[in-house]
Amino acid sequence: MGKTLIIGASGGIGAALVTACAARGEVVTGLSRNGDGFDITDPASVARHLDALDRPYDRVVVATGALVIEGAEPEKTIKAIDSKAMLDQFRLNAVGPALVLARAHGMLPRRGRGVLAVLSARVGSIGDNRMGGWISYRAAKAAVNQIVHTAAIELARSHRESICVALHPGTVETPFTTDYLARHPAVPPAEAAENLVRVMDGLTPAQTGGFYDWAGKEVAW
Repeated sequence: MGKTLIIGASGGIGAALVTACAARGEVVTGLSRNGDGFDITDPASVARHLDALDRPYDRVVVATGALVIEGAEPEKTIKAIDSKAMLDQFRLNAVGPALVLARAHGMLPRRGRGVLAVLSARVGSIGDNRMGGWISYRAAKAAVNQIVHTAAIELARSHRESICVALHPGTVETPFTTDYLARHPAVPPAEAAENLVRVMDGLTPAQTGGFYDWAGKEVAW
């Protein structure tokens, strides 16, 4: 029976991951802003909450993030860039996960398999970008992909059996995507969670530092 930590446990995908992992018999700890006052953008909050946990965990998932922050919609063109909106995207979608990854060495077992996954998005792929737009969100997700890749390199030096990856969950039917579902096929949170757990279970240490989608396929950087 493994131990799992879900950060962002009150969100659509996060809550579904809590349910999916608990159903497998895992001992699940959830952290969220709404339920625990956990603010992933605040270094003091991250340190206080993570340092108080009963570590290590066999699985850690960072399921936080937002597409719209304080009413700022995704830009349709580079001409619409607003500096505050862009900084807000980086703060939540890149800096926040980086603050968690800064403690990765103490959150995973030193010996034996451990998985740390950060939910990213296919739109963060530079190689897959054919449409433009959504500049701030794309850039923040591209940044978190680089952060995960770099953290994985460092983690592998001391945790040789651990796996640190970015995962694209697909388009999921949550409040996060309500206004954008008409553009892409979507799946319920429970299905997305099962997909993600299956991918995490199938990863090997040789895949650490990678970017994978809900089906386990590698996504271009």
